[in-house]
Amino acid sequence: MPGQFLPCRETLWTYADGSTRKVYHSDWGVPYPEGLLIVSRTDLRGVITHANEAFVELSGYSRDELIGAPHCVLRHPDMPRRVFKDLWQTLAAGKKWGGYVKNLRKDGAHYWVYATVVPNVRDGVIVGYTSVRRQPSSTRIEEVIPMYRRWIAEEGDAR
Repeated sequence: MPGQFLPCRETLWTYADGSTRKVYHSDWGVPYPEGLLIVSRTDLRGVITHANEAFVELSGYSRDELIGAPHCVLRHPDMPRRVFKDLWQTLAAGKKWGGYVKNLRKDGAHYWVYATVVPNVRDGVIVGYTSVRRQPSSTRIEEVIPMYRRWIAEEGDAR
């Protein structure tokens, strides 16, 4: 499947800064490989500064495409805004965040992760963030999906 493009739906995303982009996504899910850890680092704005090989492999992007890209390039339309609002508020408070995230691959497929994100602190100042993603619990994903759908419905059309 890598390198192939799937029959996809199109969604127009509008981001907090007012920018927009078309996102293509399908119902095809890619299983999370056993024993793999995805690691990435970003700057304060969420721009990717490091991507390990597992991240490159599972995302379907090349390392060159990931480095310098905003991490939200992986945001799947099935993810409610409030999840990321909570993530950013938690990180801004200097705390660790954890949660289930449905990521969008370059080819329009998706994969679920359990993400742990921590602030990178140098001399008492947050200078960026590190995210480590691991294989999620399939039982917990089944519990999260209806909750995320409810939250998206509550958010209305403004995405």
